[in-house]
Amino acid sequence: MMKRLYTILSMMLMCCALTMNAQTWDFASVDATDQENLNADTQNWEYDSSNERWKQQAILNNEPLKANGVELAFTKGLTFTTSAADQIRVDTKKRSLTLNKKEAKLVIPNVKAGQVLTVVCQSSSSTTARTITATNTTTVSGFEESTSETTNVATVVADGSITIQSTGGMYVKLIKVTDADDEEGGSDDSGDTPVPTTNDLSTSANSMKNQAVLTLKDGTNKYYNTESLSSIEFDNTKVKVVYDEQTSYTFEDQVASISFNKVDNGQQGDVTNIEGKVKITEAKGWLESAYVKFDKLDGAKSYAVYIKGGQYANYTKIDAQLVRDYGTYGRADVVGLQAAEGYALKVVPVNEAGQEQEAAANETTGISVKNYSREGFAFMNGYVPGAYNNDGTLKSGAKVFYVTKNTAKTITTAVITDSKGGTTTCTGLQDIIAAYEKGQDTTPIAFRFIGKVSKDDLDAIGSSEEGIQVKGRRADSELNMTFEGIGDDATIKGFGFLVRNAKGVEFRNIGIMRCMDDGISLDTDNSNIWVHHNDFFYGPNGGGDHAKGDGSCDVKSDSKYVTVSYNRFWDTGKTNMFGMKSESGPNYISYDHNWFDHSDSRHPRVRTMSVHVWNNYFDNVAKYGVGATSGASVFVESNYFLKTKKPILASLQGTDGLGSGTFSGEDGGMIKAYGNYFDKTAAHFSYYTQKNPSSKGYDAYETASRDEQVPETEKTLVGGTTYNNFDTNASLMYTYTAVAAEDVPALVTGFYGAGRMNHGDFTYTFNTNVGNDDTDSAYDATLGSLLDNYQSSLVGIFGEETSQPGDNPNPGDDPNPGDDPNPGDNPAPEGNILASFDASPSNSMFTVVGDYGDGKITYAGNYYKKGVKLNSKGSITFTPAKDYNMTLVLATAKDGRDVMVNDSKTTVSGTENTEGAYYEMEPIAITAGTQYVLKKGSAESILMLIKLEPVE
Repeated sequence: MMKRLYTILSMMLMCCALTMNAQTWDFASVDATDQENLNADTQNWEYDSSNERWKQQAILNNEPLKANGVELAFTKGLTFTTSAADQIRVDTKKRSLTLNKKEAKLVIPNVKAGQVLTVVCQSSSSTTARTITATNTTTVSGFEESTSETTNVATVVADGSITIQSTGGMYVKLIKVTDADDEEGGSDDSGDTPVPTTNDLSTSANSMKNQAVLTLKDGTNKYYNTESLSSIEFDNTKVKVVYDEQTSYTFEDQVASISFNKVDNGQQGDVTNIEGKVKITEAKGWLESAYVKFDKLDGAKSYAVYIKGGQYANYTKIDAQLVRDYGTYGRADVVGLQAAEGYALKVVPVNEAGQEQEAAANETTGISVKNYSREGFAFMNGYVPGAYNNDGTLKSGAKVFYVTKNTAKTITTAVITDSKGGTTTCTGLQDIIAAYEKGQDTTPIAFRFIGKVSKDDLDAIGSSEEGIQVKGRRADSELNMTFEGIGDDATIKGFGFLVRNAKGVEFRNIGIMRCMDDGISLDTDNSNIWVHHNDFFYGPNGGGDHAKGDGSCDVKSDSKYVTVSYNRFWDTGKTNMFGMKSESGPNYISYDHNWFDHSDSRHPRVRTMSVHVWNNYFDNVAKYGVGATSGASVFVESNYFLKTKKPILASLQGTDGLGSGTFSGEDGGMIKAYGNYFDKTAAHFSYYTQKNPSSKGYDAYETASRDEQVPETEKTLVGGTTYNNFDTNASLMYTYTAVAAEDVPALVTGFYGAGRMNHGDFTYTFNTNVGNDDTDSAYDATLGSLLDNYQSSLVGIFGEETSQPGDNPNPGDDPNPGDDPNPGDNPAPEGNILASFDASPSNSMFTVVGDYGDGKITYAGNYYKKGVKLNSKGSITFTPAKDYNMTLVLATAKDGRDVMVNDSKTTVSGTENTEGAYYEMEPIAITAGTQYVLKKGSAESILMLIKLEPVE
């Protein structure tokens, strides 16, 4: 047979399908039928739920493994001999067949002389090295004692059988028997001799690299950076990945298909930089926006920026607030653009006298702008939510406000507040929004956030639980509001949004850090809401199942016609709750192109509602993907589940009903699934369809096509509800185009994908070698510390005297260096820190959960009224950037003279200051990078101040 060889360039344009003939036992997963029979056969099998394994109880004499009278598919064709109970285990947690004692024997019958045996195994003890023996074989490699995973290769000596034993407890992960000329090092039409190796040379999935993806028959994906490869060769059964003449790896009868992920970093605009003119360093178009970055020119006080193209026939000056100073460079963003090719941006320096210096101007051309995807229920019946038209331009008469840390309290406008057209002048972000609650003004309004805006920067908060309240007069009141971030660094910190009685609200291109409760809560009687291209980070650390905060974006209480799309969720815990218990239903929601980046659960968790979940990227999800309860109907279409152990759960049936993934005790919901990709290498992977029936039902009803309906005869095991087939109802469903699941990761993580423009200004790499993967849902203290200490690098708007202490680009001159915008240059605050808690933390390092109370103390000549109530609900969490001695100052308003520090009772040994009415404790040494949680001690107290003194 002639072998085919393809260069990487040509392979980027094709996929191929391969067949598989090897005799292989892969013990990575147990199918639904086997699990059902194992659970049913309590006489011969004992289930250990804490370790997720079944233990064989009968004594075997060269017999197959059976359960409930049926041979297990897991070990079909193998026979076993045991001398006592619990010598054989089916171990889903360890993804193995376990030979638990050295007396256990495993027999492979009907082998032929010259065939090759491969066994992958690992000692069940991390401290005791063990090995296996295999009769009727000659060792090629392996068969040595080790505590690590080993690959053991041997050649069969004579026709007959092979008996495998271990020297102690052993996890057997894979057994393979192949003909000699099918193995590495065997014959090859080209005459090449591959380098034998047990390392397949693959790397991890990386959306920032062009990669070849080999999908194996067992559902595993192998990733290869194409920049490192010279070719990929294949014939009908073999695929050979070649790095160079000395390094390659051949897959034998394992590969099902080959695909390619290509990075899209956006198209750079054309520019010519000439000495004496503004130097443009970067210019790109994005979604209904474009930006330019440039070096600052000597002698220029500010810059005027002009745009041409699309709706602008001639160069038109953009708003001054869009042209910002980042210390070492300038940047301008233009929003509200039509999709078009050939936009141009011109940057003109302005001198001290305010005169534009046209001779020093420079321009960039050839910029392409695309539209946001407006597919989903938010656009039901042609409705256009927010302040923008479908073509990306502002609606007629729309107002625009620029919200910075300096202007959030001072932006002002007149709002119609009575039925006769009378107006009220409103000042501040929340004040303006609240005036719309009167229900008289529907003027479109765009709030454009620039840089970091914190809770303390706001004029007020309308919701004590969430932060900014966006509320209509009655259910589904028209508001026409857009909340959007400018550029790639717009961030709100310390608060979120509560939306009630609202119709036509949009949130886009904003990073939400350390919100008060939920990031965005669509709470009651909302419709036509669009939440897209946002970054959702941790909320407040409330400990336990609230260590990462509460919901990121929840849709509740009869909110309907909502689209949640193209958002990135960073290790979030309870990510998205859709529906409570009082909805009248069905409350249509579309949920697409979101990136669940190492998040844990609720993607989404659905009660009562009808939700279309499509083209989302589930990237190392620790608990579960989609969950349905309480009569919900959920269509899960063409999603990519990478290392998601329980991708789909239906309450009290399938995986949930078998007890291996319980997430709800509520009545069931029905899920239809089509075209999804499941990476079955996820730890404890479990997914059941109606094709693998059991008495416990299935997780999802798999269809053969997108348009196939779920029969009315299919009902949830608990509650007896059916699927409402909303997705095939032409009067309900919107027009959309779903890509194949295999194309989702590249699309969602690409330049036009999920999250803020350019993936935002916050960077963090999850290290799957030390956690943060599909087995780890713990709070990430490193990520949390970075969020707590996040500072914007924005200096201000060019030409405006807007710099405040937290914005100073020169840390040496900063009177409050803890707010320095260049944390890389000044990673830890210098000098003492005195944090107060007068209704909110004075320093962003500290996160407060609970209530504030009156303490009324005078300390160092300053009066402080309020502090944090350290009671059953109250806590303060922080992670210092350097070593300190910490002093706590407590009010005497409450009894109790101790505090719990990281769950250890710390007795206060200081003395009461009767003159100032406070109690100051002795200093405690705290360590850089360690998270500290302060809670109630033996009695409730009010913590007024935290003083940190650097350890020299």
